[in-house]
Amino acid sequence: MAPARVVAVMLLAVGSVLLSVAADTATVPSPEPFIWKKAHATFYGGADASDTMGGACGYGNLFSEGYGTRTAALSTVLFNDGAACGQCYKIACDRKRADPLFCKPGVTVTVTATNFCPPNDALPNDDGGWCNTPRPHFDMAQPAWEKIGVYKGGIIPVMYQRVPCVKRGGVRFKINGHDYFNLVLVSNVAAAGSIKSMDVKSSDSDDWMPMARNWGANWHSLVNLTGKMLSFRLTNTDGHTIVLNDVVPKGWTFGQSFVSKLQF
Repeated sequence: MAPARVVAVMLLAVGSVLLSVAADTATVPSPEPFIWKKAHATFYGGADASDTMGGACGYGNLFSEGYGTRTAALSTVLFNDGAACGQCYKIACDRKRADPLFCKPGVTVTVTATNFCPPNDALPNDDGGWCNTPRPHFDMAQPAWEKIGVYKGGIIPVMYQRVPCVKRGGVRFKINGHDYFNLVLVSNVAAAGSIKSMDVKSSDSDDWMPMARNWGANWHSLVNLTGKMLSFRLTNTDGHTIVLNDVVPKGWTFGQSFVSKLQF
């Protein structure tokens, strides 16, 4: 083979490899860039955050679930029908826009989205209707809010950015419902914090069955899985997937919780 032809073939081969690598890496989604954005923040739940329990994400007791007092309810545009449940946000008082009497500059606090702040269309967006569309707004647990604001201020302008969640231990599951309606709460999710899709597989099947978001961080399946050993496949909102094989043992009953050994 002539030298020029050999070089051409080699270049084609290298080009094919590069195209292949590019195609592979293109399928791996990039996480949302961590940029600062403007919003406002209020607080609720009392000085001990006891009235923040429950919430539209379904985490229940935020203390026992590991979320503590660093939590927030999100306005409609941020909550995204529950898709934002579990996401983490770093928040700081925006000293350029805030009354200096009510702002604690140079301090940030990181909160987890655990609840929904509903709109109040009876009030103007800038006078009581803080969570109305299209406002980005955080109604924070009072202890978290007071890290960046002075109580008497009530509401402060803030800067925020979405950040990776740091969690201890593996992803947790709690199964409620009844036969042919399995409602699975997914909590303690690190990294993106939020789940984009979820599948379940029982020990008597080789097929993954898609689950649907029911509300908040709760996903449901309409297949009779009662008492069967279960595996879950989770994909977070950054596009990363983990498979938790046999995380739910045979003989489980509704109301039980399970902790996996895996984490994002």
